[in-house]
Amino acid sequence: MNAELSVAFDKSKNHKNAISFSVYSLPKWTLFRACMSREFLLMKRNSFIYVFKTAQLIFIASVTMTVFLRTQMGVDIVHANNYLGALFFSLIILLVDGMPELSMTVARLPVFYKQRDLYFYPAWAYAIPATILKIPLSILEALVWTGLTYYVIGYTPEPGRFFRQMIVIFAAHMASISMFRFLASVFTTVVAATTAGSLAMLFILLFSGFMIPRPSMPVWLKWAFWISPMSYGEIALSANEFLAPRWQSEFAGNKTVGYQTLEDRGLNFGGNLFWVSVCALFGFTLLLNIGFTLALSFMKPSGSRAIISSEQLAKLQGSKEPEELSKVSPPRNKDKMVLPFQPLSIVFQDVQYYVETPMAMKEHGFTEKRLQLISDITGSFRPGVLTALMGVSGAGKTTLLDVLAGRKTTGTVEGEIKIGGYPKVQSTFARVSGYCEQTDIHTPQITVEESVVFSAWLRLDPTINPKTKYEFVKEVLETIELDNIKDALVGLPGVDGLSTEQRKRLTIAVELVANPSIIFMDEPTTGLDARAAAIVMRAVKNVANTGRTIVCTIHQPSIDIFEAFDELLLLKAGGRMIYCGPLGENSSKVIEYFEAISGVPKIRDNYNPATWMLEVTSASSEGELAIDFADTFKNSALHEQNKELVRKMSVPPSGSEDLHFPTRYSQNGWGQFKSCLWKQHLSYWRSPKYNLMRSIHMLFAAFLFGILFWGQGKKINNQQSLFTLLGAMYSSTLFCGINNSSSVLPYVSTERTVLYRERFAGMYASWAYSAAQVIIEIPYLLAQAIAFTVITYPMIGYYWSVYKVFWYFYTMFCTLLYFTYLGMMLVSITPNFPVAAISQSAFYTMFNLFAGFLIPHPQIPRWWIWFYYLVPTSWSLNGMLTSQFGDIEKTITVFGETKTVAAFLRDYFGYRHDRLPLVAVMLIFYPIFFAFLFAFCISKLNFQRR
Repeated sequence: MNAELSVAFDKSKNHKNAISFSVYSLPKWTLFRACMSREFLLMKRNSFIYVFKTAQLIFIASVTMTVFLRTQMGVDIVHANNYLGALFFSLIILLVDGMPELSMTVARLPVFYKQRDLYFYPAWAYAIPATILKIPLSILEALVWTGLTYYVIGYTPEPGRFFRQMIVIFAAHMASISMFRFLASVFTTVVAATTAGSLAMLFILLFSGFMIPRPSMPVWLKWAFWISPMSYGEIALSANEFLAPRWQSEFAGNKTVGYQTLEDRGLNFGGNLFWVSVCALFGFTLLLNIGFTLALSFMKPSGSRAIISSEQLAKLQGSKEPEELSKVSPPRNKDKMVLPFQPLSIVFQDVQYYVETPMAMKEHGFTEKRLQLISDITGSFRPGVLTALMGVSGAGKTTLLDVLAGRKTTGTVEGEIKIGGYPKVQSTFARVSGYCEQTDIHTPQITVEESVVFSAWLRLDPTINPKTKYEFVKEVLETIELDNIKDALVGLPGVDGLSTEQRKRLTIAVELVANPSIIFMDEPTTGLDARAAAIVMRAVKNVANTGRTIVCTIHQPSIDIFEAFDELLLLKAGGRMIYCGPLGENSSKVIEYFEAISGVPKIRDNYNPATWMLEVTSASSEGELAIDFADTFKNSALHEQNKELVRKMSVPPSGSEDLHFPTRYSQNGWGQFKSCLWKQHLSYWRSPKYNLMRSIHMLFAAFLFGILFWGQGKKINNQQSLFTLLGAMYSSTLFCGINNSSSVLPYVSTERTVLYRERFAGMYASWAYSAAQVIIEIPYLLAQAIAFTVITYPMIGYYWSVYKVFWYFYTMFCTLLYFTYLGMMLVSITPNFPVAAISQSAFYTMFNLFAGFLIPHPQIPRWWIWFYYLVPTSWSLNGMLTSQFGDIEKTITVFGETKTVAAFLRDYFGYRHDRLPLVAVMLIFYPIFFAFLFAFCISKLNFQRR
C-alpha cells in the first residue's frame, strides 16, 4: 500500500474526463440550452395563464377605447387631460399585467433552490432563459394594446408615432415583469412578496408625475421621480403625442396647447428625451434582471418553524401559568368518559351507489347512463367494535364510507340504512356521528385545545354546564394523548405548527368531543411512518374501548395495526363485498376463510395477513384461479350469518325510541354566532402575516401620501391644484383598497375549507360563519381608517372642520369595507384561490377606469355612464372631493377662465355638494351589498364535490 501511494500521479495514464474541475457536470452552453428548453416546455404547459391574460387585455382594451373614443374628444386644452389619462391608464394596465409573474416565480423557487444547491445549474442559466422567453410575450402585449387602442382613441395618426408608442409599451411591460420577478426572488414567500409588490406599485405610480406633477412634489422628494420606471414611460408617451403638429395651435401667451398641457403636468422635457426614456426603461429591465440573478445566486430558502400560544410561551419562560389552565384534573380510567352517550349500531342492506357516466368513458364505448361504484353491500357495525374497511385502490372504500355517513353531494344512493334499528335521517344522524376526514382540515391560527373547545361548545347539548364541558374536553385530550401539546398552534400543513400525526389525532379529538355514538375515519394512518401510525391507532383503540361504533378505511396496514381491528369489511374493484366478518386472534378467522377457498395459496410464515389477503384477492389472482370472490362470499355461510345479524339488528330494541332533536343545531343562532366570532377573533389576532402586513402597508402608504402631497390642500390656484388633490384621493382609496382586497383572498380561501367540514358536521349554519367573518373585519378596518385620517389629513392640509374630517374618515372607512368584502365575495363565487386571484384584476380595472379621475363623469360616453354609477370608487371620489371643496366659493383660474372651486367641481367633474346625502347612502350600501353576496354565495355554492 505504501509503495503504491508513494508513486506520483501520472495524468497521461488517465482519461481527460476522469477528474472534474467544475462543480457542474455539463458545459455552460449545454446548461443554458437545457434550461431554455425546460423554460419553454413549462410556458407551453402553463399556456392557460398567458392565453387568459391576453384575452383579458383584449377585453380591457375594448372597454378603454370605447370610453376614450376619438369622436367624443377634441384636440383642445380640456380634452388633452383625457388623452393624458388614457396614456397613464395604458401604463397602469401594463404594470398590473406583470403582477402574476410574482406568484408564478415564488411557486417555482423551492424547486430552483433544491436544484441549485445540488449543482444542477448556476442561477444565471435559470434567470436568462426566464427573461428571454418573456420577450415575445411582451411584444404580443404591446402589439395587441397599441393595435386596438391607438387609432380608436384618436392619438396622432402618424405611423412613426404609432410604432414609437408600441416600443414604449413593450419596454414598460418588460420593466414591469422584471420588477415583479426581482421582488419574488428577494422576498421568497407569497405574503411578503405580494406586500412588497403592492408597495412598489404604489411608489412607482405616485412618483410617475401624473397624480402629482414633478414641480408640485416637495423639493427633497423630486429625486424619486427619476427612479420610477413609469416616469420615463409617461415622459416618452406624452412627448410622442403632445409634440405632434396637431397639438401646436396657439393657446395663450404664445404657448401651444401641447406645450401648455405638458407644462401643467411637469412633463415638458422636449422631444430629445423620448429615446433617453426608452433607453432608461431597457436599463431598468437589465438592472432588475441582474438583481434577479444575484438574488437567485445568494438568497436562501425560507425555513419552517413551530408556533405556540402565549400560554405555552409563558410556561417555557418559567412564568406562572394562567389559573384556569393550571388546574390539572385527577387521573381517570381512560375507558370511562365524563359524559354518557347512547351506543348505536348501524346496519345497511343492499346498498348501491351510482354516478353519471363520465364523458371519457362514453367516448371509449361505455353505453350505460349510470356507472355503479358500490354494489349490493350488506352488513353491520356494532358498538365497541373497531371495524376496518379495506380493499385495493379504487375499490370504493371512501365511497362506501361517505355513503353510509351521508356525505355524498352527487350521485344516487339506493338501499336501506338503519341507525339503532330505525331508518337513518341525515339531519339527526349528523348529531350522533363524527367523520374524520383524510385531509385533516383545521383553522391554522388557534391552538389544539381551542379547536377541541370550539367543537365541544357547538356540538354538545346546551343543557350541559360549561364546567362539565371543559372537563370532558380535558378528558378527550388525555384519551387522544394531546394534553401535552394542547397549547400548540395548529399551523399550516408542511409549513409550521403540528406534525401530520398530531393533526390526525386532533381530527379525531375534534369529532370525539362531540360525544358521538358512531365515528367514521377515512384512512387515519395514511402518510404516517410506523411510529406515528401506531400512536394514532392507539388513540383510535382508546376511543373504541369507550363503547363507540368506529369504522376506519385503511390502506395496506402493518401487521400490528391490522390486528388492532376487531372486524373487517373487504371490497374488491367495482365496489363488491368479498368478506365481512371477524378478524380473529392473529387474523386467524380471515386466513381460515380465504385458505378454505380452492386454489388460494397458503400464507407464508411471518407474512403480513393484510398484504397476503389483498394479493390473493386481486383481479389477476381471480383471473388465474377463475374465481369471483364476491360470488364465493355470497354463497358462504359467513354471508348468511351476516344477513341474519342484519335482520336482528334492523329491529329496534324494546323500549327504545327513534333519534329526535328539537332543533337542527345543538346551539341556537346567537350561540353559533358567538362561538364563530370567538374563533375568528383568536384567529385574526394571531395572523400577523395577514393583519400586520396590511396594517404596515396602510401606515407606509399614509406617510407616503402625506409627505408627497404635503400642504397641497391649501394651494388651490388652478385646475391642476384640484387634479393633484383628486390624484391623492384616487390613489389612496384605490391602492389601499386593492391591497386589502388582495390580502383577504388567501385567508378566506383557507377558512372556507374549514367551513365545509364544520358545516357538514352540523356545528353551525353558514350565516353564523359569514356574520362572524364580516364583523371581525370591522375593528381592524376602523383602526386602519382612523390611522390613515390622523396621518394624511393634517399633512396634506385639508380644511379643519369636524364635518369635513368626518366625511374624509367615513369615505375611507366605507372604501376599505367594500374592497375587503369584495375580496371575500370573490372567494365565495370561485372554486379556488388562483381563480379568485386572476378574476380580481377585472374588477380593479373597471374600478380604476370608471372612478372619475382618468376621465371625469360629464365626459364619459353616454353608453358607459351607467357603469360609472355602478362602480363604488366613483362614489368614494365624489364623497371625498365634494365634502372638502364642494362648498368653497374661492375664485380660481381654470383653462384660461375664472370660476369658483364649487362651480368647477360641478361643471368639470359633475360633483354637487347638495347630493352628498345620496353619496353617504351609496357608500354604506356597497359594503352591505358585498357582505350579503358573500354570505349568500358561501351558503348556496359548494365547490367541494364528494
